[in-house]
Amino acid sequence: MDFLTLFLIYLWFILTTVALLCVCSGRKESFLTRSVNGASQVLSFVIPTQLQRVTQRALHRLFHTRSCLFVALHVALQAAVYGEYTWEVFVYCWELQFHLLLLLLPYLLLAGNMGCFILCSRANPGIITKSNHALLVKIYAYDGVLFQKGIVCPTCNMEKPARSKHCSFCSMCVHRFDHHCVWVNNCIGAFNAKYFFLYLFSLAATAAAIATITAAFLIQVVLLSNMMHGSYIDEQGQEHAVEILFLVQHLFLTFPRVVFMLGFVILLTLVLGAYCCFNLYLALTNQTSNEWYKSRRYRCSRHLTLQPHDRQVVYKNIYSKGVWMNLKEIFKPPTVLERKKT
Repeated sequence: MDFLTLFLIYLWFILTTVALLCVCSGRKESFLTRSVNGASQVLSFVIPTQLQRVTQRALHRLFHTRSCLFVALHVALQAAVYGEYTWEVFVYCWELQFHLLLLLLPYLLLAGNMGCFILCSRANPGIITKSNHALLVKIYAYDGVLFQKGIVCPTCNMEKPARSKHCSFCSMCVHRFDHHCVWVNNCIGAFNAKYFFLYLFSLAATAAAIATITAAFLIQVVLLSNMMHGSYIDEQGQEHAVEILFLVQHLFLTFPRVVFMLGFVILLTLVLGAYCCFNLYLALTNQTSNEWYKSRRYRCSRHLTLQPHDRQVVYKNIYSKGVWMNLKEIFKPPTVLERKKT
């Protein structure tokens, strides 16, 4: 059971890192994709063809179609972390007379996180259909750079509204498309961006809370044992004062799963914290992940216009309306009536 827990947590970290790299860009031709394709070409010389086909089908199933596998993995690994927190950290902290409200904080955050997770995964992200296409196309103006008027989606056979994109996972066009999140098994668009925003921040807060309580527990153990003022004898029989490295080794031998969980949630807090900051930046500037990536690629490509004097196009975000209005748009997407007033 212990080995399985450690294996799942390691697997969660690897898949989380891969998924973040994949979905942050919102594009197929990312650096990760090019790296994987290059590695596949090298390995194709030593791996049997039949095994290559099976692997390609499995990877396509995981990363290019909607699947509940990551959702199940997400729930299982959260259960593993909370199981470890409950059976070891919570019990020890209760014996050390930690405040009950502090110990219950991760569970309260978990309840909010699971609520946002369900809303984000079940909500309509803004699917563009023939019945609502005429309304959605009027909400945002075409900027003439990232979004051109008259571009037809070959799959949906409809003109793409500004800020929309066709999702290859879900095989549909999404209004104000941000990215497809495999962890919630849904696209992130205009109508569920607020749920994803709250889900992401509550998940980062949950990891930070568990990390803080676990670190406080280990520090309390060190202080109560008075180890900092002690000494130890090494293999050569020499006496040394207790150092930080010795404390970490001692705690790992005494509470191996707790120390491992602490290292994992700290790393997860840093990764999620950085991603939260990135999403907050996007929200405050009224951009999506898809638009941010496309604008960076456009700046790097240095395309020239067909206008007189051959001046280079400078991309400008025309959708930003100020920090407060940009943040408000996440929680209250604009309608056609609001578009006409502006």
